[in-house]
Amino acid sequence: MSVGLDKGHAVTKREIAPRPGSRKGRCGKRVGMIRSLIRDVAGSAPYERRLIELLKNGRDKRALKLAKRKLGTHLRGKKKREEMGNIMRKSSRKATAPESK
Repeated sequence: MSVGLDKGHAVTKREIAPRPGSRKGRCGKRVGMIRSLIRDVAGSAPYERRLIELLKNGRDKRALKLAKRKLGTHLRGKKKREEMGNIMRKSSRKATAPESK
C-alpha cells in the first residue's frame, strides 16, 4: 500500500557511527583537568570577581548583562553566570564544612 503511516518499501534503519563533529565543544578529561589547575593557580579575572559579587547580592540580571557585555553573546553570558554561581556555591560549601581531624 502506498499511502498511510507505513507507506512504501519496508526497510530497517541503519546504525551509523557518530561523526567527530557531534562531540564538538565537549570538554575532555585532560583539558578539564588543565583548566581547573590554571583556575586554581591564576584565580579569576576581575570581571569574574565582579560577577560573583553581583550574584552574592542577588543581582542575577545585572550579572548576566555584565557577562554578556564582556563575552559577546547571550548564551556565553548565561554559561559564565552559571559557572560563577557554581564556583561561589562550592567556595561557600567549603567554608561552612566542619574541619575533621
